[in-house]
Amino acid sequence: MIHKNPTIIVLGGGPAGRIASIRLASAGKEVRLIERGGIRGIGGQCLHFGCMPVCALNDVARTIHSFRTFQRLGVMEASPVIDFPRMLAEMHTIQAKIATVLDAETKSAGVDVIYGKSGRLEGKTIFLDDEKIEADSVIAATGSRPQIPEIPGIDLPEVHTPHTLFNLKKIPERLTIIGGGVMAAEFAYILSTFGSKVTILCRSTFLKDFDKHLHAVALRDLMSADILENTQVRSITGNSGIKTLTLTTGNKTSQHEADAVLVAAGLVPRSEMLNGINKGPGGEVIVDEHMRTSIPEVYACGDVTGPPYLTPVARHQGIVAADNILGIPRSMDYRFIPRSINLSQELAYCYRVTGNTASLAIPGPAGPGTFWSVPTGETGLAKILLNREDGTIDGVCAAGPGGGLITGYMAFLMSRHFSVHDFEEFIEVHPSTDGVYGLAKYASGQLRKRKNT
Repeated sequence: MIHKNPTIIVLGGGPAGRIASIRLASAGKEVRLIERGGIRGIGGQCLHFGCMPVCALNDVARTIHSFRTFQRLGVMEASPVIDFPRMLAEMHTIQAKIATVLDAETKSAGVDVIYGKSGRLEGKTIFLDDEKIEADSVIAATGSRPQIPEIPGIDLPEVHTPHTLFNLKKIPERLTIIGGGVMAAEFAYILSTFGSKVTILCRSTFLKDFDKHLHAVALRDLMSADILENTQVRSITGNSGIKTLTLTTGNKTSQHEADAVLVAAGLVPRSEMLNGINKGPGGEVIVDEHMRTSIPEVYACGDVTGPPYLTPVARHQGIVAADNILGIPRSMDYRFIPRSINLSQELAYCYRVTGNTASLAIPGPAGPGTFWSVPTGETGLAKILLNREDGTIDGVCAAGPGGGLITGYMAFLMSRHFSVHDFEEFIEVHPSTDGVYGLAKYASGQLRKRKNT
């Protein structure tokens, strides 16, 4: 059967596909959103396996962290005890509620959401299971899945990815994490705070692209974890229970035992169902700045187009794709993308380094969420990078309770070419843990003083 009603087909109900669908339907277009995972699948990687589960578990971990601080100071006597199965059950209940809200929001915009169908792209032709559908335009937003290194034994029981980690029945006594990026660090903080003895195995270096000041803050949060850098996992053995990992570090081979293993080696595009369009070596769909693929009227957005695998980027790509379908020229700009990692605080950053960049860094100020950390110096960090000549802000790093919020707004100001001098009339909210504005004011004064001497 061939449907010939003019329509736009969107494959995937994650952040990119859902936002694109809503934007198109709100403009009066007939939009069909295909989500093969049922209603549980709407919301994509972010809701079910990434951002939201990390937020949920991190909230609990930070509460424990705070209790331990108060206990150390003698303010509180008892420590909280986690009911691990109940925590996961309640988390899943809230995730389901969020999915229901997203479903209602999407449908209320006029999107026809179709669940439980497997979409396949052959050129510009869409197949839903075996049913062929023609469309005026297509948006492929099929997302990503965990990257699984080619290691013998990596498919054994008790070797998990973020997609299966929540099947655990209890907190493992010894958890080994394969990976050295943000995903590995966030789960290491959570599980080590819960009581696991965590070992992180990094193929190269840990958080290798991080600013050195943020890197130091991250290491402090992960002091209880063992981090082995430049370490290759050669094999994993053990049919049930304890797993033995064979490791190579330099010329040295060793054995390492764990009760559970988490593979947190990043993501790869889920593009195997997209045929007839150009892809890169990692399976990523190749798009131009307008999110167009190699086939006219076929667009792609979100994780399926490759790194940086960030929800806000996916959403914006969805908007760019939708607007270009609507005839509104719009391009993606990747120059000022704020990023963050959630440990005991939000560690966020956005920067570009030029040949004339200077930097200033100070500890984060005391305020909501950091007052009781003053004795240990764990109040976070504020850092700005600026052009020595005109004071243009080239970057910002912020570690603290509001690090992500601060960095998001600063990234926007950077894209508008703000300088430190623009902060001279800035009046802040107090109390606050934002030290960035103070650094900007100080830098402005120093630059003016230098020019006057």
